[in-house]
Order: sequence, then C-alpha cells, then structure tokens
Amino acid sequence: MTVRLVGPPRRRDAPRFDRALLRARARDVLRALGQGDSELSVSLVDDDAMARLNGEWRGRERPTDVLSFSLLEGAHARHRGGLLGDVVIGLWVAARQARAGGRSLDEELCRLLIHGVLHLLGHDHEVAAEARRMRAEERRLRREVEPA
Repeated sequence: MTVRLVGPPRRRDAPRFDRALLRARARDVLRALGQGDSELSVSLVDDDAMARLNGEWRGRERPTDVLSFSLLEGAHARHRGGLLGDVVIGLWVAARQARAGGRSLDEELCRLLIHGVLHLLGHDHEVAAEARRMRAEERRLRREVEPA
C-alpha cells in the first residue's frame, strides 16, 4: 500500500499538522475499506490552489475543504494500476473548520481524508439516502482510525 502525501506549500503561515499521523490514518482508512493493496495520492494545498481547482472542476471559484479525483471510472481507468485517485485537501480551510468546530487540525484532516476517499470509491451525498449512508460510513471509519 502506498500513500503519497504532497504539500503543503512552504509558507510561514502554513498550519501545523502531524504528517506521519495523516499518512498512517490514510493507510488505516484504506485497510478498513478493503483497499489495502491500493495506492492513494493526498495533496494539501492553500486557498488559492483550492479555489482554482474548485472553479475548474466544479464551477465554484472559492476554496473548499476537499476535492476527490477518482481513477476508478472514466477514460483512463484501465491505466490506473493500483491508484484509486487523488484527494486534495484545502489545508487552510481545514484549519479554519477545525477551529470553528472545536477540533484539532489532525482530527479535521482525518475527517476530510475519509470523506475524500469515500468519494473516490463512489460514495456521494447529493441524495438524502446516499448522504445518510455516506455519513454512517464516515462515522464507522473515524471510530476505526481515530483513538478513543
């Protein structure tokens, strides 16, 4: 199992987080989902990069917390090897959400990682029933990968 962790940009105001913990949690999430042989790319970006990606791919030119780019479907799926896709996390957005929610940044990053990986695997939350299933799976995975 390979987890490639890229970023964040080297800036003085970059929020601090535990890289090793995030990588370990990514591996734990993949194992818990039966994807232990898969590869995952996780990128941590600033607000400008996230706004550009969100604008290009979702038509919303503002930073968001997490975007997922699955390689399980689409024209290039047969060339993906073991790579599930890319999860892009807006690190500065995550830091703001963590503060607002009374969570640590490491907890928030885990929450966003799980959400992003579930999107890679086809989960969605556009329809109420799907949203309930996705939230239940998120809770299950958080219990498995975060300490009590």
